[in-house]
Amino acid sequence: MKLYFSSKQIPQLQALPLLERLTILREAQKYLTGPEKVLLNVLKLLLLIPAFVMVLQISENWWALAWALLIFLLYPIVVKPIQFSLSAKYISLVKPQGH
Repeated sequence: MKLYFSSKQIPQLQALPLLERLTILREAQKYLTGPEKVLLNVLKLLLLIPAFVMVLQISENWWALAWALLIFLLYPIVVKPIQFSLSAKYISLVKPQGH
């Protein structure tokens, strides 16, 4: 599986404007299989749970806030490429939008 760090890197979407690319990716996401959806959701949980644990520890350790912020900032950097890559193979199933 090739990782796409931007929707513009997906070959089928390169010539389209941003809003169309995002709409097509959102529609393609509906075709994800059960295991693919579970994989994405487990990955999201693995990133978000430690961040919220750090937020709960702020009263004891102010550095926990910095770690929580770092995790929240890394979230889209980790999740989006996997989400784009999983959705890219279903782009051909998405019906083109009429103008």
